[in-house]
Amino acid sequence: MRPTLVAGLDIGSSKTAAVIAEVSGDAPHRLQVKILGVGQSRTGGIRREIVTDIEATTESVRKAVKEAELMAGVSVEKLYTGIAGEHIHAWPSTGVVAVGRDEIQPGDLDRVHEVARAVVVPGDREMLHAIPQEYIVDAQNGIRDPIGMAGTRLEAEVFIVTGSSSAAQNIRKSVSRAGYQVAELVLEPIASSMAAMSEDEKEIGTALVDLGGGTTDVIIFHERKIRHLASLPWGGSTVSNDLAKGLSLPYAEAVRTKERWGVARVDLVDPKETIEVPGAASGQTRHIARELLAHIIEQRMDEIFGLVANELERSGMAGRLGGGIVLTGGGASLHGIVELAERTFAAPVRLGVPGEGLGGLADSVRRPKFATAAGLVLYGSRRAMADLPGGGGAGSPGSAAGVLRWMRDWITDFF
Repeated sequence: MRPTLVAGLDIGSSKTAAVIAEVSGDAPHRLQVKILGVGQSRTGGIRREIVTDIEATTESVRKAVKEAELMAGVSVEKLYTGIAGEHIHAWPSTGVVAVGRDEIQPGDLDRVHEVARAVVVPGDREMLHAIPQEYIVDAQNGIRDPIGMAGTRLEAEVFIVTGSSSAAQNIRKSVSRAGYQVAELVLEPIASSMAAMSEDEKEIGTALVDLGGGTTDVIIFHERKIRHLASLPWGGSTVSNDLAKGLSLPYAEAVRTKERWGVARVDLVDPKETIEVPGAASGQTRHIARELLAHIIEQRMDEIFGLVANELERSGMAGRLGGGIVLTGGGASLHGIVELAERTFAAPVRLGVPGEGLGGLADSVRRPKFATAAGLVLYGSRRAMADLPGGGGAGSPGSAAGVLRWMRDWITDFF
């Protein structure tokens, strides 16, 4: 099957990242995703994952995608684009239908999904996802693919995700003005989980904590189902603000200082070590203790992890996380962050780094800050497979069955 180009775009509060990949194969377990190009730029016009300046956001998108295109030597038109923030609402929904024949057909799945999706969505919101979680056939639960099974009653549980219509439209406008199209808006924690979590972790119970620039997103899996989703309005930019105030630095300089010298724990720093930062007047410099920098970062990150721990308790899943915590996002790159998180959560913690199952220039995305962009490419790869001729996608005969097949592959592979 001829390779297909897929591109993912992560528009964060501090950086915009684009990844372009070549996808080949005809089934989820035989897909080959080859990374061709990666681009990133400083984000302008985004605050806590919400577009506040379309022109600045457009320029960030243009720079990141053009850089990825230059590296890949190809051009793309459509981008699987991430969306996140406090405006995201999610909840489980169920649907029940009677089975018309002796065994469950694709049409029965189509009907039960429609019933489960038939929820009231306010006019100022739009549905982003309705993800199949599990099926129940004649009171037998835990079924992932009911097609071909005998039964008279089919029930489906789906996870509904909605977002602000204005937030979604502003993202689409920014991408459109940059010269591209949004293939689909994808919830960023879901994309990150595709790139940074394993099947076993989703089965035994694991929380993914995405330390972004403007927000910290939390998604909890157990028995391959999404159990909880939350977005906290604190992230890397909160730490940078603390540094700007505590060290009397311009914000941009505080960001550079954090990236170059920042660590997450004071005990990792020599108390006698100093670093050079800009002085009060132009051209002047001054020296500050690196220990002070580490102290400010540790205090804020410890507070953020405490809020995440409260969210885990509120979800009722804190005691069922056999797989512990997976940290990803740009904030997870801080030296010592895993040990600091283990102190707060009293659970196993690891870094979520994309790369498994990726070929080509996979080393270019093998960092926590690229988990969302890489996950968007993986999401788009499975969508692209469903749309290819013979793949049963939207453009081929029997497209309804193809979409249902893709949804079954989704739940089998990821949830």
